[in-house]
Amino acid sequence: MNFVVLSLFPAMIRECMNTSITGRAISNGHINLDVIDIRDFSRDKHLHVDDYPYGGGAGMVMMADPVYRACEHARSLCSDGKGRIIYMSPSGRRFDRNIAKELSQYNDLIFLCGHYEGIDERVIELEADDAISIGDFVLTGGELPAVCIMDAVSRLVPGVLSNDMSAVEESFEDNLLEYPQYTRPEVFMGKKVPEILLSGHHANISTWRRQQSLERTAKLRPDLLEKADLNIRDKEYLRNLKNI
Repeated sequence: MNFVVLSLFPAMIRECMNTSITGRAISNGHINLDVIDIRDFSRDKHLHVDDYPYGGGAGMVMMADPVYRACEHARSLCSDGKGRIIYMSPSGRRFDRNIAKELSQYNDLIFLCGHYEGIDERVIELEADDAISIGDFVLTGGELPAVCIMDAVSRLVPGVLSNDMSAVEESFEDNLLEYPQYTRPEVFMGKKVPEILLSGHHANISTWRRQQSLERTAKLRPDLLEKADLNIRDKEYLRNLKNI
């Protein structure tokens, strides 16, 4: 997987992505990361990349020309010479696990990070293949959303996780929240690990974990159950929960 990020603050991207699991994946070659400073494509000797908005208003707008030239350079770094440019925008489609799976199928993803009051719309129309939001709120720039998406997508790239089953069993797989996890010691502050997890009976443990996922989802995210892949036993368990 090849990630290319266009940003005015490349250090934000490098600091986050070169840490922990994604950092190890980059070192091991499962992920490649290129971070491009949009200021490098300014034609201004002072490296200006923004200007006042036409029509007036507060703030500054990133200029079309340096962003356009940065995008064209980013495409040249992709295996097919094109890649897929994703504009990080509050008005984009809402990011979720399904979109993460979709993006994980591409070889090259380019993340365009805006700042200030955004980017001249003309370059968005010319260059962006997609626009994605991580929620209904506004941040100071697109860097943190880009890192969030790259992290989520990276987990789906073969070899990134040391245990490939981790990506299969975690929250939101099958539209259910993940079951609770425990480790040593068996008793902490008077709270004991559930006996079933100490039994060594894998079938019973699997059933317990499924039920815990159902309970958590019903309590915390009941909206997910409408899309969840539920079997007959799951539905019966949920009916019994409602009757308690």
